[in-house]
Amino acid sequence: MRAATGRPAAATGTGAPAAPGPAARPALAVDGLTVGYAGAPVIDGLTLEVRPGEIVALLGANGAGKTTLLRTLSGLVAPRAGRVLLDGDDLAATSVEDRARRGLAQVPEGRSVVTELTVEENLELGALWRYPGRAERRAAVARGYDLFEPLARRRASPGHQLSGGERQMLALARALVALPRVLLLDEPSLGLAPRVVAQLMGVLRDAAHGTGLTVLLAEQNVTSALSIADRGVVLSLGAVVVDAPAADLAADPALRHAYLGF
Repeated sequence: MRAATGRPAAATGTGAPAAPGPAARPALAVDGLTVGYAGAPVIDGLTLEVRPGEIVALLGANGAGKTTLLRTLSGLVAPRAGRVLLDGDDLAATSVEDRARRGLAQVPEGRSVVTELTVEENLELGALWRYPGRAERRAAVARGYDLFEPLARRRASPGHQLSGGERQMLALARALVALPRVLLLDEPSLGLAPRVVAQLMGVLRDAAHGTGLTVLLAEQNVTSALSIADRGVVLSLGAVVVDAPAADLAADPALRHAYLGF
């Protein structure tokens, strides 16, 4: 374990992270990424890999760089330096739309549904770019209802009539109906009841284990995130300070107290 100049050393835990196989190529890789809006960088030389079918919990205090990292990965923010690779392909010159077509999806913070559209129309919107055929889109929408049964009861309701939990279910289902390869989520549990959080986390776990979906999950709800994650990565001042198996991170009081505050 070696500390960079002026930065804490990155703890690596006591065991090796779970992996689909030793030869598995990362589904998502970040190499030397530096991002800043003005002045000092928000992300500073960050390197990270997420393997196919792996759930990585991205943790850290407010201002650590979690949201900036996700926005950069999805193409909403341009980096100053470094590379983002999806299945080994450099995304430097790739637009937000092309990243989505290649299988990179994001659910941003704030339950981002189109409130003027119905539940069904939101799900159709999620499937539209991937499935040109009407029958395929109907099948995709049906998958969304299978993920979250409450949405089926509200299919004709406009988004503004949904509860906060229902909106987050819809935002996640809309991303999943297109069967992305990599899913980025920013604080999906924010402001939700524990029962709804448990349901959302269960859907993410089942999707990763059942379909090979790769998930990078930025969360303040550390306990819930680590309960489904394979690894926990902690950011501080835009750099990785901990990268450890989720079980090790959750069980190590010194790491929790030092970096996660509990």
